[in-house]
Amino acid sequence: MQLCVAIFVGTNGETYYNTAALVSCVQNFPRNRGPIVGILKGFAGLSGAILTQIYAMINFPNEAALIFMVAVGPSIVVIALMFIIRPVGGHKQARPSDGSSFLFTYSVCIVLAAYLLGVLVLNDLVGINQTLVTLLGVLLIILILFPVIIPILLVFASEPSPPVQENLLPKPEKQEAGSSEQDADEVIMSEVEDEKPPEVDSLPASERQKRIAHLQAKLFQAAAVGAVRVKRKRGPRRGEDFTLLQALIKADFWLMFFSLVLASGSGLTVIDNLGQICQSLGYSNTSIFVSMVSIFNFLGRVGGGYFSEAIIRKYAFPRPVAMAVVQVIMSFGLLYYALGWPGEIYVTTVLTGLGYGAHWAIVPASASELFGLKSFGALYNFLTLASPAGSLIFSGAIASGIYDYYAEKQASLRQTISGSMVTIPLWDDDSLSCEGSICYSLTCALMSGFCIVAMVLSLIVVYRTRSVYAQLYGKSHT
Repeated sequence: MQLCVAIFVGTNGETYYNTAALVSCVQNFPRNRGPIVGILKGFAGLSGAILTQIYAMINFPNEAALIFMVAVGPSIVVIALMFIIRPVGGHKQARPSDGSSFLFTYSVCIVLAAYLLGVLVLNDLVGINQTLVTLLGVLLIILILFPVIIPILLVFASEPSPPVQENLLPKPEKQEAGSSEQDADEVIMSEVEDEKPPEVDSLPASERQKRIAHLQAKLFQAAAVGAVRVKRKRGPRRGEDFTLLQALIKADFWLMFFSLVLASGSGLTVIDNLGQICQSLGYSNTSIFVSMVSIFNFLGRVGGGYFSEAIIRKYAFPRPVAMAVVQVIMSFGLLYYALGWPGEIYVTTVLTGLGYGAHWAIVPASASELFGLKSFGALYNFLTLASPAGSLIFSGAIASGIYDYYAEKQASLRQTISGSMVTIPLWDDDSLSCEGSICYSLTCALMSGFCIVAMVLSLIVVYRTRSVYAQLYGKSHT
């Protein structure tokens, strides 16, 4: 009961950390949402390996000390930083050096992932003494703190932006005025709005408000005598700020959600059953594959953010294009296992880890672009329900049912071959074990098909939102 309560509090506390970090950073860096989400989610994925290494460095006497460290350590960090992390208007502070700063952070992430993978392999193959563990732990802490160099250099070594560059930055007042003009209770005439002169947008905010008020007065008068048909606005448009309830009635939101259910649910099913998959193939030591999927999950999150940002910056493609691409990659990895080709477990582990991780960099950034930042925390946490929902269906029902079927079939066949009079109770799950790639080949084939369906849903979102991304990031090249 105590363990159940600890897991309940811990997992829900992780949601608060995730939400606070993502919302604050996406608001502060609205022009780099892909890299921001990818880096944050990547470090969240590596946090378990990092804390394990730090625990081994400190060499606590028992497991209770580990639980105490996990409970107290993150809280101390949050309390220490809560007074300096706040929305600071990142759109006002865009710098030409932002690209190189993110590239440096990406480099640190890749080095950190390679370092952790090397430490895990070294410890698994030859074993290391406590002194070397301590040295490796200190080096790990230095790598984690290395990106702090960026803000230090920006504060003490960089020159202020020239006034010309600052004038080129978008004015938040204009956006706020535009959003206030489109209140839910406002009456607009859509035909007249589409035909307004282009010079109206270049007017100051106060003058534009007067013009709009004058136009609305004329519209009300015309509507009163029945001269025109007045159209009431039904909620925000794509790219504006949605509440969760407003997003739940949009087809784009549900297309993204079900695409995430199919693809991330398939990836999480492989990750949850990876130990059993390795045992069915005859691998006695499964820890190396668990470590591999964790590392490539991290690389997928970091790479997914970078890749999705690159395609929208260079080509103004909708970000869900990247989601469709990684779903095809996941489908190939699962199909590779289903066909029983050489090195199946390695290929499936790498591609599934990459694809699953990339989803959690691409989807939050896409949701913030299509449905705004005002309720981003609620939107993000609702979308995270897709992963456990998919895993509950695919792992709890499909994968376990197929595995038990083949395990019972192999047990019956062994009894027939041996001719033993001692029967094995097939209803006892502890006595059932399946051997060979057949145990999960059908499951992987089904999930490969689910990933293709998810890719189709993502492409539908791409088609529906292409005009939004063209407006946000420039003319489309398609």
